[in-house]
Amino acid sequence: MAGGAFVSEGGGGGRSYEGGVTPFVIITCIVAAMGGLLFGYDLGISGGVTSMEEFLSKFFPQVESQMKKAKHDTAYCKFDNQMLQLFTSSLYLAALVASFAASVITRKYGRKVSMFIGGLAFLVGALFNAFAINVSMLIIGRLLLGVGVGFANQSTPVYLSEMAPAKIRGALNIGFQMAITIGILMANLINYGTSKMAQHGWRVSLGLAAVPAVVMVIGSFVLPDTPNSMLERGKHEEAKQMLKKIRGAENVDHEFQDLCDACEAAKKVEHPWKNIMRSKYRPALIFCSAIPFFQQITGINVIMFYAPVLFKTLGFGDDAALMSAVITGVVNMLSTIVSIYAADRYGRRFLFLEGGIQMFICQLLVGSFIGAKFGTTGTGTLTPATADWILAFICVYVAGFAWSWGPLGWLVPSEICPLEIRPAGQAINVSVNMFFTFLIGQFFLTMLCHMKFGLFYFFASMVAIMTVFIYFLLPETKGVPIEEMGRVWKQHWFWKKYIPDDAIIGGHEDISAKPV
Repeated sequence: MAGGAFVSEGGGGGRSYEGGVTPFVIITCIVAAMGGLLFGYDLGISGGVTSMEEFLSKFFPQVESQMKKAKHDTAYCKFDNQMLQLFTSSLYLAALVASFAASVITRKYGRKVSMFIGGLAFLVGALFNAFAINVSMLIIGRLLLGVGVGFANQSTPVYLSEMAPAKIRGALNIGFQMAITIGILMANLINYGTSKMAQHGWRVSLGLAAVPAVVMVIGSFVLPDTPNSMLERGKHEEAKQMLKKIRGAENVDHEFQDLCDACEAAKKVEHPWKNIMRSKYRPALIFCSAIPFFQQITGINVIMFYAPVLFKTLGFGDDAALMSAVITGVVNMLSTIVSIYAADRYGRRFLFLEGGIQMFICQLLVGSFIGAKFGTTGTGTLTPATADWILAFICVYVAGFAWSWGPLGWLVPSEICPLEIRPAGQAINVSVNMFFTFLIGQFFLTMLCHMKFGLFYFFASMVAIMTVFIYFLLPETKGVPIEEMGRVWKQHWFWKKYIPDDAIIGGHEDISAKPV
């Protein structure tokens, strides 16, 4: 609690610092986490819009023709169109490029500036899409939305990790994922409502993306900067005062000194992109690359931004497809609440492993149900009972992702990088995430057309591989202060060979976090 009580960070996971959890830091992190609304709203809105017939007839008449005239005799190929997929995926390609620019701006000018640029770009992109009269305007709008997502996803998780005390860093950082799930659910509900409109429902759906953008822009003005960011720019006294404020204690000398030591080490690094390739940062580089790759190869975004299209492909009616997307959105949001409680109680490894097993089983079951009904020809119909079972297993799959790989895919990379490589590490995390999101968005419908129900087996095999990867290579990072993460790697059976003794801040190695 606030008031200067001496608290242990994460039950002995690292050094103990003065102070505790203050209302100020909780409110600050909640406001900052709203940056996730940008990403979430777009994930949810695009699939619903691309399933609306008015939208398809205006911009993608050939897709509407495929559906109505049954040009393809297989259900798997109803929506197989590269331009339609480009509408969804172009955003993530822009986000990939923007994340690299955001890493430089985040380090030089602070996390708040990146959050402001992200919100502003997203706002302009939303207006382009709402008033689009041709495919070119749609794509330009999507590219601007991508710039917004790239900046927001690069800066917000770093901001949250730096503001939060280590003992509740997982819960507060997962607020970012919670905002993503709220954005997805809002988008699904809006799509369901606008689909009832006589005309221009798709414009309303796309235009309302301006709402989370405005929240992001306003938040960037009212939020304080992090002590880490202030130190990077030479504002030592302001940084110490801010640390006192967010910790609710006057004596923050130990924690402030650790931050100063980390900042001084960071200043000696002239080329963070070259530096992250050094041996002692090998674990951070590997996980900032592997975790976002695995997060996307679970197939989750197939459900998130193609849910209505997928459900229509499987024979759900228009309303049923959109309502099924709403149901998965509700499951996604509620399950993320579980992770807020569990990440700092049971640890990151447990959630990764449990979620992986759960997703693996559900992908196999969904693929088997679809294969039994549609086979390799894509002809057949779903009985109501079978449709309910498929929806149920998809919901269980979404729940497994939402309390494991969803939030932890952003939390872990943001908390394992020392200050001197943090912007570069987060840029790699975002860019890898966006690149594979782009690939999934661009080619999923084509993959479904060619791989048929076997596509779900493909995703299941990827989930199995990444679960084994986590089991053997990821140590527990729960409750460990960010600037002392080197001690965790030093005790790990595999990574210790890459970590020199002088890479450990303070020279302490007797931490109680139990790495594998």
